[in-house]
Amino acid sequence: MTSLPGGSDQGGSTPERRQVCARCGTPADGPPPATWTCSVENGVREYFCDACSRENLRAIEGRLDSAWW
Repeated sequence: MTSLPGGSDQGGSTPERRQVCARCGTPADGPPPATWTCSVENGVREYFCDACSRENLRAIEGRLDSAWW
């Protein structure tokens, strides 16, 4: 059996993780809102809140790692 990235091969439910912005730590209620940016860096999925995404839009569009900005 295979699963999608970030998924689990184990049956049953997994506890709901509360997402936080990888840059400023702002929490999201439930899954990340549609206004947040998702980035995969070094195989790790990270989410950035809309405020951090707006502030760093140019670096994000330039595909610079978040460590750079």
